[in-house]
Amino acid sequence: MAERRAFAQKISRTVAAEVRKQIAGQYGGSPQLLKNLNVGAAASNTVPLTEAVEPVDFEEYLRTHPPIIESGPLRDLIEFPPDDIEVVCTPRECRTVGQAVPEEGHNDAHVRDCVRSYTEDWNVVNRRYHKLGTGFNPNTLDKQKERQKGLPKQVFEADEMPDVSAYQDDQDDLKRRSISIDETPRGSWACSIFDLKNSVPDALLPHLLDRAPNEEIDRHNEEHRKSNRHRELFALHPALEEEEPIERHCVPDVPKEHFGQRLLVKCLSLKFEIEIEPIFASLALYDVKEKKKISENFLFDLNSEQTKGMLRSHIQTAAISTLARSAIFSITYPSQDVFLVIQLEKVLQQGDIGECAEPYMVFKESDTAKNKEKLDKLRSQSEQFCTRLGRYRMPFAWTAIHLMNIVNSAGSLERDTELEMGLPERKGSWSERRNSSIAGRRSLERTTSGDESCSLSSFRPATLTVTNFFKQEGDRLSDEDLYKFLADMRRPSSVLRRLRPITAQLKIDISPAPENPHYCLTPDLQQVKPYPDSRVRPTREILEFPPRDVYVPNTTYRNLLYVNPHSLNFANRQGSARNITVKVQFMNGEDPNNAMPVIFGKSSCADYAKEAYTAVVYHNRSPDFHDEVKIKLPASLTDHHHILFTFYHVSCQQKQNTPLETPVGYTWIPMLQNGRLRTGNFCLPVSLEKPPQSYSVLSPDVPLPGMKWVDNHRGVFNVEVTSVSTVHTQDQYLDKFFALVHALDHMFPVRIGDMRIMENNLEEELKSSIAALNSSQLEPIVRFLHLLLDKLVLLVVRPPVITGQIVNLGQASFEVMASIVNRLHKYLDTSQDMHGRNSLLSSYVYYVFRLPNMDPNSPSPGPGLGGSVHYATMARSAQRPASLNLNRSRSLSNSNPDISGTPTSPDDEVRSIIGSKAMERCGNRMSSHTESASFLQTLTGRLPTKKLFHEELALQWVVSSGIVREGALQQAWFFFELMVKSIIHHLYFIERLESPRKNRFPERFMDDITALVSTIAGDIVSRFQKDLELVERLNTSLAFFLNDLLSVMDRGFVFSLIKTYWKQVSTKLYMLQNPTLESLRLDFLRIVCSHEHYVTLNLPCSLLTPPASPSPSVSSATSQSSGFSTHAQDQKIANMFELSVPFREQHYLAGLVLTELAVILDPEGEAMFGLHKKVISVVHNLLSSHDSDPRYADPEVKACVSMLYLPLIGIVMETLPQLHDFTDSHIQWGRPGGAQGSADGAGGDESVEDGNSMISQTVAMAIAGTSSPMSRPSSFLLNPQASRPHATFSAESSRSLLICLLWVLKNADECVLQKWFTDLSVSQLNRLLDMLFLCVSCFEYKAHVVFTTMQGKKAFERMNSLTFKKSKDMKAKLEEAILGSIGARQEMVRRSRGQLERSPSGSAFSSQENLRWRKDMTHWRQHSERMDKSHRSLRFRDSILLHSPGSPTQTQEPLVVRTRAELEHEALIDGNLATEANLIILDTLEIIVQVRFTLLQCGSQGTKISDKYSLALQPS
Repeated sequence: MAERRAFAQKISRTVAAEVRKQIAGQYGGSPQLLKNLNVGAAASNTVPLTEAVEPVDFEEYLRTHPPIIESGPLRDLIEFPPDDIEVVCTPRECRTVGQAVPEEGHNDAHVRDCVRSYTEDWNVVNRRYHKLGTGFNPNTLDKQKERQKGLPKQVFEADEMPDVSAYQDDQDDLKRRSISIDETPRGSWACSIFDLKNSVPDALLPHLLDRAPNEEIDRHNEEHRKSNRHRELFALHPALEEEEPIERHCVPDVPKEHFGQRLLVKCLSLKFEIEIEPIFASLALYDVKEKKKISENFLFDLNSEQTKGMLRSHIQTAAISTLARSAIFSITYPSQDVFLVIQLEKVLQQGDIGECAEPYMVFKESDTAKNKEKLDKLRSQSEQFCTRLGRYRMPFAWTAIHLMNIVNSAGSLERDTELEMGLPERKGSWSERRNSSIAGRRSLERTTSGDESCSLSSFRPATLTVTNFFKQEGDRLSDEDLYKFLADMRRPSSVLRRLRPITAQLKIDISPAPENPHYCLTPDLQQVKPYPDSRVRPTREILEFPPRDVYVPNTTYRNLLYVNPHSLNFANRQGSARNITVKVQFMNGEDPNNAMPVIFGKSSCADYAKEAYTAVVYHNRSPDFHDEVKIKLPASLTDHHHILFTFYHVSCQQKQNTPLETPVGYTWIPMLQNGRLRTGNFCLPVSLEKPPQSYSVLSPDVPLPGMKWVDNHRGVFNVEVTSVSTVHTQDQYLDKFFALVHALDHMFPVRIGDMRIMENNLEEELKSSIAALNSSQLEPIVRFLHLLLDKLVLLVVRPPVITGQIVNLGQASFEVMASIVNRLHKYLDTSQDMHGRNSLLSSYVYYVFRLPNMDPNSPSPGPGLGGSVHYATMARSAQRPASLNLNRSRSLSNSNPDISGTPTSPDDEVRSIIGSKAMERCGNRMSSHTESASFLQTLTGRLPTKKLFHEELALQWVVSSGIVREGALQQAWFFFELMVKSIIHHLYFIERLESPRKNRFPERFMDDITALVSTIAGDIVSRFQKDLELVERLNTSLAFFLNDLLSVMDRGFVFSLIKTYWKQVSTKLYMLQNPTLESLRLDFLRIVCSHEHYVTLNLPCSLLTPPASPSPSVSSATSQSSGFSTHAQDQKIANMFELSVPFREQHYLAGLVLTELAVILDPEGEAMFGLHKKVISVVHNLLSSHDSDPRYADPEVKACVSMLYLPLIGIVMETLPQLHDFTDSHIQWGRPGGAQGSADGAGGDESVEDGNSMISQTVAMAIAGTSSPMSRPSSFLLNPQASRPHATFSAESSRSLLICLLWVLKNADECVLQKWFTDLSVSQLNRLLDMLFLCVSCFEYKAHVVFTTMQGKKAFERMNSLTFKKSKDMKAKLEEAILGSIGARQEMVRRSRGQLERSPSGSAFSSQENLRWRKDMTHWRQHSERMDKSHRSLRFRDSILLHSPGSPTQTQEPLVVRTRAELEHEALIDGNLATEANLIILDTLEIIVQVRFTLLQCGSQGTKISDKYSLALQPS
């Protein structure tokens, strides 16, 4: 406190006028310092840092300041490249050899739209240089290693291991000599003799005594410093530890067909004890918990060719697709309840299932010879049945494999391991076996309970041998019975153990599916790439039926129907009907010839068939079925399409005059009902007679007159029909919406379902159908998301004309879009990125969205057809209706005379504008379209002219309110990105991407954008304390929007939008110092500044560029154009180094960044202390991006870029007291108790000597070229509060800030730095030197040594202390060399002693002070000759311990295990960083030294400034 009081007294003695006068001359002073001193606030051109300045009119500046440079890297800094943005049609990747499209024919409009949506190319807006923005900063670990290749190895003594015995000898020698040395007076004859006797001669230095001009020495030194320098400083600095950069907008995934985890199942062989007939098999997945079949059937045939020959009369040619024996199953929701069920069928024969299965359970393969006659008889009977009944099948046997049991145990299974799947009691439950086996323990480590544990992507392939099957029970064939059996299989005491098994051997291979399998067919029989040979047996992809909804948009054409007959009840039917089969046909008319060949074939048959038969249960009048009939639906359905079911009694025993099959019933399902596909579970009545003519348009539930029905027309046949279609939505609201949209292109009246739509009620129906989309199920909305959003956009840009009037559907479409995107965000929150962007929506915007019919080659509408509104992009076009122009100018002008009074805030202004005029503007804008009524009345279709989507979207958003506005705010990013893509598409298709930016958009659209940004900024400011999650999303969305607009709109206009946001946040921060709001603004700023042309946006080659020769010659020293005599040029240099108003206006974004840095680092801003790291990382990220940017590789360009950050030097100087102290003395930089004065005003020398580590003023005077102390004026006033201990930065933040400073010093123009150094005040020069010293300490090289023994570790610690003690005297040694008070003899003596003597009293440094310039940090330090070679050979091993050097307080970190390569690489990087940092500091010191000599050559005026410079360096 005493020091502060003394300092305060010192300030109070200074006259205010003197202070103002002195500060006016300190061009390098920090604006933050000015603010603290409250000096100069009355200046007319001063804007506080907390307020936004008016940005430069960017486009006007470029127009009035054409570039002087014709071409080259500097020319590229001035303007964006002409190929900056491109609209690319990226071919959609098709995974199949041929495109999946419906067959040619008359397809309705909806089908055509679906096919177009699934086949057209992606429409992508590409910012070609986007990857050069800071969002893709290469300063990451992986990319840094690439940039660090080829670094030279720097050699440091600290890395060498000491010889323990030699080191001990040195210590003993020093102890013996220290007594006599300390007791001998310094400089005496005895001391000199003693030194000579005990000194060790050094090697002679060549050319040491040669005469050489000082200029030659300086030039030689500069060449050495500049040679072999690393160009990218940040490549040597570790990347900041932060999460995914907030400014990174990752490219969304390409929309593609959904697949779950994929499993490859290969069926190798099926062998029974006897082989007497063909056996047919099928595989399917079942989820027991969900009680749902989760895949379609895979039908395969493992019979020998001889056995298949028994059916040659029924199978003409087998298509290659039906010969598949391997299948790929997809499982989206794997769980412990999934079973792979294998079902076997055989050709129908006389007798029930038990009788037919008996031979397989009785006969053994070993008894074949003994039972030859019986087997021959059985084979003969089978041949007869195959010949007569070959088209019919009967259930035979089944088994199941607990899939996750196999997957989780695959690590321990040997190939061809037998699994007794039919005898679960032999194995016990899965959980028991898992806990009792090593494989189970491994599996338990890999997985946990629950669905997350079931991974199908990484298990080892296993070959399974299934040895037991269960006989099918004729009365237990339903799915419910199957689920009970499967659940029972998992129990230890299974009921199935009482069943008599059928012995067989089924070998199957189970493995994870490869990424790109060869010879693969989709469920639609499309060939998947690669498919080299069509004759090879294929692998079938099996369609998944997920147990729960999968939210993925459709991307391929697929139109499949699955018919699953469940049961039939003919118990009350009269007559003989026992061996019942159901023939399923898909008909497009009533005639028998109208059966369509669209039913997928089973195994070993044709691809498609006209009919399919269910399996027969012998002598059962009420059979259950487990068949699945797969149908390829026609693209367009009519009222005559239906599924016909014909029930037959099959005569198994051949009798005379008895037909093979007798029809016993008929029923059907019409495919369309009210224009929609009929699916679901049906319980149908069965007719005893053939249906009458035109039956297909009616449901069998309708009692047709004269028809006889089974069981009095009750439902007796249960069947399930499911659809897997990307054409049929299966949602009534979506169906109606799409139908009404397509009805707009037809003549009225139109029929939609059971409704007859007239033209006069179309508008009402259309609006109600749009609103009803909110009632749709989410799953179909997602599946048809792309098509749905396309149609809503179409209604906005091409409003329909109904009864001669344009119907405005923009508001209704905007409302439902806001509702849909919010539903997706709410229910699909797992598919969002770090910014809350739903992946489905972002993919739509990036790849799919395009303006409707925006083909540059398409013909424009004819004359007279709405030319007044077509592509209204020019402001106030002459062809535009005058009434609309008048309305726009009146309603959106900020100088609107109708607005009474002056708005008190931007919020009030925007609210008044919107509240009074926006709704009127919306109505008038629409009414203008009716002026062409004379020809519109003749139109019954769509308006030939178009609105612009981005303009309409901005308008609807601005005028929205209530729930709609809230919904839009919740997902603002979506509408912003839609708007930006619409803008770019519009400019691209009318070929105006290269036109002047001021002429690209009408004024009304610019006004809407201004109002929108202002209101959203108001929401951020007003709601950040209530709903932070929403505000964070809104804040980043707005920032990305403005970032995008910088690429396409008037950049000065976008700067004004940024200012609007800035002003509102600043106003709130002035009232409420809240770090959360400041953090939001930092995020906003970081995103905006991540633009790939950030440097160009800051006008780096603007008028603030200094004069060509800032260091004047002697002849020009008195000239009016001299840099020292012209105040304008002095001010120009000053503006470059401080956050002046000209700097902040001209370099707008850089000014905002550095302003934020200065404000947040302000020691008085205690509330912002937690944001230090964040704001420093913003600057660090920008500079590291510039450092690695190939566009700025040229040194001249990089110097130009560094000009944008010159104020950073002053900011760091001002924050020096707060930076982490990397030395050991904990010097409080810039404290007034140091060089500025002592506590009691006396004993200044002692206090400076003991407590201050600033450079000795005598030395400074020697550098300045004078040795006589002179009186000096009061030093620049420092804020005594600037060094409060609680405001100290972390070491990481301080290091990041200092590396940024070094980058600026490294790349800045030396002439500019020299000129600025000339104008530095006394205190600023001292602080600059202190800052450089802190940089030395910060980037000091730390030893990287491996300790193989504790003895080696202790030896290193002793050696390190000796090195430290020797190196800390280097500063005193350097000072004496500068002062000329040390000669060669004294130097030789002192070097022989190994340490410097204590400086005499009065010196600025004592022997106990910390080192300033450390010799061990210089890259030319020679190796110690006393290193123990054995220690060096043991330095590295495969696994080693790295001794991390202590912190500034010498507290050591724990030992960290490092590999040899890691240690070597880290030492290499640290060494190069330390070397480069010190060379940058030396370059800067050289500039400081040269300033003095330059000033002395400038005549009388230069001498005055030189004297002032010398005053700054004299001792206090």
